[in-house]
Amino acid sequence: MRKFYLEFEKPIQMMEEKIEDLKKHLDSDFSVELREMERKLQYMLEMTYKNLTPWQISLVARHPDRPIFSDYRDNLFDDFLEIHGDRNFRDDPAIITGFATLGNYRCVVIGEEKGKGTKDKLYRNFGMPQPEGYRKALRAMKLAEKFGLPLLTFVDTAGAYPGMEGEERGQGEAIARNLFEMSALKTPIIATVIGEGGSGGALAIAVADKVLMLENSIYSVISPESCASILWRDASKGPRAAEALKLTAPELLKFGVIDEIIPEPIGGAHRHPEEMIATVRKVLLRYLDELTRVSIPKLLQARYQRFRGLGVVQIQE
Repeated sequence: MRKFYLEFEKPIQMMEEKIEDLKKHLDSDFSVELREMERKLQYMLEMTYKNLTPWQISLVARHPDRPIFSDYRDNLFDDFLEIHGDRNFRDDPAIITGFATLGNYRCVVIGEEKGKGTKDKLYRNFGMPQPEGYRKALRAMKLAEKFGLPLLTFVDTAGAYPGMEGEERGQGEAIARNLFEMSALKTPIIATVIGEGGSGGALAIAVADKVLMLENSIYSVISPESCASILWRDASKGPRAAEALKLTAPELLKFGVIDEIIPEPIGGAHRHPEEMIATVRKVLLRYLDELTRVSIPKLLQARYQRFRGLGVVQIQE
């Protein structure tokens, strides 16, 4: 399958094409040159992804080949029993939820799903949940609490669906209800941002005891393009907005918004999805071991203190 390259990856694309072309005509006379080109490619990948700007990280977070929730569902868990519907209006395909097993832990899992291919993306509404999606998620949260199962959520959305029908069915109320319920949910919660973490659409499943982010993911109150459209009436100034929003994992770790950055393979998660999913598995099991040993009253108190402590004010003299 043909690879998709971002604009800043064009030099990498050229090098990979040269390597592939050389391999087609490979004989003993070219083996040394091939090894040297592969070393150069590795160096280019390391240097490029080590020095990404916030805007470039935003593009990587949206990369069409980046693993989405269904990839984690299929490869991270030993089994998955999906739950459908919010018992009120309908099922929302933009959110997938159900029971699963991770290692020795039986869990409830919620993930925002962007879909693959045009038909699936349309079916999943490009990962933008409707109110019934958040109500389905809340139903799963309550089941996790009822059965004493840890809750794992996977955030990957540009934001909640902003259309009129969503507003008619109470989009704001559905998100606010999830924030309220998750803050006092009597079970361990781990949220992982695997791509985009956009606005309340992300936060509605991310009020957690531990919030994790993949290295090249983003988490913000608004997308860079939307921010630029509001501030400067020009969506093309997205790169400038991305700088100002402090939406990258290192910035959010510094502010205490997240608890850990999960490193990605060199060149991004889209280059080595199996390796990425294996890394996420190890991190989640480590936090499950930690959180399941904490009593529920202490867990709730720590969760309360965690969110009460967010927010930094810098006064310039």
